[in-house]
Amino acid sequence: MGSSGSKPRVKHTPAQAQHDDETLRMGGRHPDMWGWFVGLIVFALLAVPLSAAFAFATNPATQQLFAGRLSDATSAGYQAFWWVVTLLLLALPVLVGYGIARMSARALAIVGGVVAVFFIAILILGQLFVF
Repeated sequence: MGSSGSKPRVKHTPAQAQHDDETLRMGGRHPDMWGWFVGLIVFALLAVPLSAAFAFATNPATQQLFAGRLSDATSAGYQAFWWVVTLLLLALPVLVGYGIARMSARALAIVGGVVAVFFIAILILGQLFVF
């Protein structure tokens, strides 16, 4: 009699509400630690490409390793291209860690925007100086 089809609301004590809030977070109390951990993993995965990009950026003689149009590019354009790639590879673990630690739409939009700007810069420098 008088049932409207809705479930009765369960009242939570403040301790239960706090426990529910904590269980919704990834890993409990320290989301920043997850960001550092994921950033460290990404940095370890990018260690070899990062060292190669840094070597190409700092040693202009490596330009001769690439045949074709890349060897015909100007030295400044070649080095600028590899410096941008090096900076992107250095920034990527920090950006991924920040995005994981914050896990908000705004933080993910910022990370995506920075990655997109670096990607566009690499494309533009590649078209201007390398290809």
